[in-house]
Amino acid sequence: MDEDFVSLDELRSVTADDIPLEAPATSSGCSSKSCGSSGGQGDMPAEVWEKIKDHPCYSEEAHHYFARMHVAVAPACNIQCNYCNRKYDCANESRPGVVSEKLTPDQALRKVVTVANEVPQLSVLGIAGPGDACYDWRKSKATFEAVSKAIPDIKLCISTNGLALPDHVDELAKMNVDHVTITINMVDPEIGTKIYPWIFYNHRRYTGLEASQILHERQMLGLEMLTARGILTKINSVMIPGVNDEHLKVVNAEVKKRGAFLHNIMPLISDPAHGTHYGLTGQRGPTHAELKTLQDACAGGANLMRHCRQCRADAVGLLGEDRGQEFTLNQIPEEVSYDPAQRDTYRQVVARERADHVDAKSRAIADLMAAADAPILVAVATKGGGRVNQHFGHAREFQVYEASAKGVSFVGHRKVEDAYCQGGFGEDATLTSTIATLEGITAVLCAKVGDCPKDELSRAGIIVSDAYAYEYIENAISNFYLNEIGSAAPQARSA
Repeated sequence: MDEDFVSLDELRSVTADDIPLEAPATSSGCSSKSCGSSGGQGDMPAEVWEKIKDHPCYSEEAHHYFARMHVAVAPACNIQCNYCNRKYDCANESRPGVVSEKLTPDQALRKVVTVANEVPQLSVLGIAGPGDACYDWRKSKATFEAVSKAIPDIKLCISTNGLALPDHVDELAKMNVDHVTITINMVDPEIGTKIYPWIFYNHRRYTGLEASQILHERQMLGLEMLTARGILTKINSVMIPGVNDEHLKVVNAEVKKRGAFLHNIMPLISDPAHGTHYGLTGQRGPTHAELKTLQDACAGGANLMRHCRQCRADAVGLLGEDRGQEFTLNQIPEEVSYDPAQRDTYRQVVARERADHVDAKSRAIADLMAAADAPILVAVATKGGGRVNQHFGHAREFQVYEASAKGVSFVGHRKVEDAYCQGGFGEDATLTSTIATLEGITAVLCAKVGDCPKDELSRAGIIVSDAYAYEYIENAISNFYLNEIGSAAPQARSA
């Protein structure tokens, strides 16, 4: 594409007719329907597609275009997890349960309206804590009622550990909540005893096996009740090596039986600085390769989500970015009114982009499937819109795809500690850390890269190219493979 391309995040200053639709890409990012969240419009019933097409967590395609927002209105929690400490907060920390400020429902409404006016990509409002949204139900319900009245077209989404969920399924259905996420880390209560020190249920604290048994039964009941009412469910599971990693294959099969739409297997975040039990006792998280191996082993079970970013409970923006610090209470007007114009225009732009994207991706994948040999992993620097559109030095994460004779499939993302370019200069220590993060990657595609990082990555055996800048991701990967790898593709590398 030429340098005059207008990115989707520059929409504030343009209209729908200003956006050129050159080189396109597609909805899925996975050539197999088994990838669930990668599925496109032709892969599922129309009523299901309508529910997920603009939801960045339920559709891998949508996460290129649409933003989510979490409001921290539910601080109370009814269980303790060994991987959670809600007291810790850092503005630069991306981790579930972390917030910078707790909100009342009225404050949440002001914040949502402000964000909707400033972030046209916003499509989903979620309540994910920092405690449990179903346990702290009065605040969650009041927030949803106020927001749905002010912004009727916003999707409502709730996350819960499931213990109090069965008590509120009927109300969720009446409020037109189409998406519920349940964190389920086990279906064997014995394993649960290693994850949950206690639960609080029916005005009493339970510990040990009894606590895990109650939690398991309530989670399964809640999932079955949601399925019966046609509410889409995403199951989050934290992969804890040596505790539940092998067991998550069983979890995957069991939640599929009960109608789960997606299964999101996330890596344990374990850092002593966070003050969690696992962090303080040295429990490690999985490697990229271990996580991908487990996800691959679950293929054929419940559909897998691979694009999760393990967001804060006050996250704002596209997945992979967090603009929450731009919308703290001291920056929000006391009086706000909703203006739908920018969001309406943005959806028109995305509709045009998506149609173009689908056609282009189909062609790109067909070319790749006809010529590809051994699979390779390609990391992409992107700011959204499904394009290779970010400078290597500005990337704080890379989206990772596998290119093979099966097509182009999204397999995950790799976060880097800090962007390489700081104040216009590259940091050697940061580049070393980035190279370590990219272990197993054959190539990095970006909008621009300097000679120094390009040479350093080359010495580490990683190709870096800006020759495919502003192409759709799938087209760029296909063209890179056909032009620069071809029959000389290396043996498959692990993620």
